[in-house]
Amino acid sequence: MSKPKSAPIFDESDFPVSVARLAIMQGLGIEIEELKGKPIIAVANSHTEMNPGHMHLRGLAERVKEGVHAAGGIPFEFNVPAPCDGFTEGNEGMRFVLPQRELIADMVETHVRSMLFDGLVLIASCDKIIPGMIMAAARLDLPAIMLTGGPGSFQIRFSHRSTGSIFHKDYPDLLDKLASATCATCGSCELMGTANTFQCLAEAMGLTIPGSANVPAYFSERLLFARRAGKRIVEMVEEGLSARKILGGKAVENALMVDLAIGGSTNSTLHLPAIAHELGFELPLSRFNDFNRRIPTLCSIAPNGPHGIPDLHRAGGVPAVMKVLSGDLHLDAVNVMGQTLAEVVEAAEVKDGEVIRDRENPYFAEGGTVALFGNLAPEGAVVKQSAVSPEMQRFSGPARVFESEAECLAALREGSLNEGEVVVIRNEGPRGGPGMPETLAVTMGLELHGFTRVALITDGRFSGATSGPCIGHVSPEAAAGGPIAALRDGDEISIDIPGRLLEVRLSPEEIASRLEESPPLEPEVPPGFMRRYVRSVSSAARGAVLG
Repeated sequence: MSKPKSAPIFDESDFPVSVARLAIMQGLGIEIEELKGKPIIAVANSHTEMNPGHMHLRGLAERVKEGVHAAGGIPFEFNVPAPCDGFTEGNEGMRFVLPQRELIADMVETHVRSMLFDGLVLIASCDKIIPGMIMAAARLDLPAIMLTGGPGSFQIRFSHRSTGSIFHKDYPDLLDKLASATCATCGSCELMGTANTFQCLAEAMGLTIPGSANVPAYFSERLLFARRAGKRIVEMVEEGLSARKILGGKAVENALMVDLAIGGSTNSTLHLPAIAHELGFELPLSRFNDFNRRIPTLCSIAPNGPHGIPDLHRAGGVPAVMKVLSGDLHLDAVNVMGQTLAEVVEAAEVKDGEVIRDRENPYFAEGGTVALFGNLAPEGAVVKQSAVSPEMQRFSGPARVFESEAECLAALREGSLNEGEVVVIRNEGPRGGPGMPETLAVTMGLELHGFTRVALITDGRFSGATSGPCIGHVSPEAAAGGPIAALRDGDEISIDIPGRLLEVRLSPEEIASRLEESPPLEPEVPPGFMRRYVRSVSSAARGAVLG
């Protein structure tokens, strides 16, 4: 069988080192002759015991390895971290979550290169892990296949008080609201946060077996897909079907369009540009606006509406969404099965037109994610317009400026915020945070305090679960001398989502003068990795990648 990378491990040409190498390998308890003749497959697993999205991945990895053996390969599993945004909300840990995307990409890449694997299976469920693994696959350009862990279910699905919705705003009772955010099973949180967005987008890019991304984590069908992924990676090695024959400009644009249609997380504006960067091209924020005028939001999955990801699976999953979008997609793009996207959408079917609507009757006439530009965000900022009420699509108000999320939370607790204000939180970007932490605690606080006419602007980021007029990723960030650093309390800020504008009523001269008077704050950065990260990280508008 084909061993394009691992053959040199068994090559006698570097004798006597080859003898020492084989002597070490004897300790594996595997027949050396078998190792010499079969492809060696890396199984990169992000199993952890510390979050529901990844707690079940050990079992999936075992099924993957069964499939590899059945197809004539030899699998070797290794692990990478699986950070969970939920555990780190509101504490120092949040600053280290996005940076782990780079570490995960580096770990997978360097380990696979060092051990001369022939193919790669990537197993993950959640936010930064899936993009990090895809970035590594792009660098390696080996045969690679992704197995997602699938969505879980919230407790409200199993309550006698369920209305069929999982959206917390559909429940007036506090206990029901909590049940609509409480994980009841293994699998990623079932709303359209970053975790499920990127499970969907991995399939849209062609990196998963078609129809597999949205299968719930607790379905036996997911075990079948795991075994099929193990078998398929061996076939991909034989065929020479490497990652960059699947990933490319067309695959990334297909993912962008699917992201807009499903109402995906705004964090896609960080991760898709980062993947594009690894593939050797740029995906500026303006590309989202190139597509969001013509790609409607077809799905109403929380936090945009009542449905959950299991509903999307029941309705036909990602292939059904792509069938509706087929007139816009690059149908000649290839997936891990060697099929074209045209073949996938031909076989797809929309099984519930309320979960996946047709183009003539969308939930929102435009795509979910929008980039805003203007004198407050020259490189761009990001908002999920499909989660913003019509009356807040255009909004102006005086700035209320905070130097950190903690400072804003203190004002919330004191009750000193007012309706009509534009809350500004700065120094939370990739460099200034450091690590571009989420400000979910503030968005939750505004909602719990009953504010309906308060907008939020930050150079940090938001959870994929955030709804309302929350504008993040303002670039350049304050730490890089961006205009957001010049804002003062009372400055009039205008938000025009339909017009794609984010402006402050200040002249260029006034902005420049203020920036000169107030140099950026220096963040406290612990010794170690984060100091290297802060020195090298790019703007959020370019994916917050390391140079």
